[in-house]
Amino acid sequence: MNTLVTKLDHRWISLTLGRCWTTVAAPKVMLSTIPPDPVIPSKKPFKVELVGGKRYSWCTCGYSKKQPFCDGAHKTKAQGLFPLRFVPEKDSTVWLCGCKYTNNPPYCDGTHKQDFIVSATLHEHTDS
Repeated sequence: MNTLVTKLDHRWISLTLGRCWTTVAAPKVMLSTIPPDPVIPSKKPFKVELVGGKRYSWCTCGYSKKQPFCDGAHKTKAQGLFPLRFVPEKDSTVWLCGCKYTNNPPYCDGTHKQDFIVSATLHEHTDS
């Protein structure tokens, strides 16, 4: 195959590269960000009585004043975090995570005993 560029090829290249390309501004998009880390409202789990078949919303952000359940505080204080909704199969007494770092949400798995939780500052609610 001939590797030489013909005059026709040169003309096509110069016309293509020589064109005035107009740029169109791309629409602004919201970049995906990593959700914020939750604050730690308690270094101990919450013992709660759950009713089978009832829907619960466990707070994942730590800002709720109704711990361990959600009161909607994430909408203004931790955008990007959402409550974990769950429905227990039967009535039961359980320990729900208070530090918000469990690997088995919403249930406590003992993570609150780890150094990073033990040495962390507790979140204190303000009136605002």
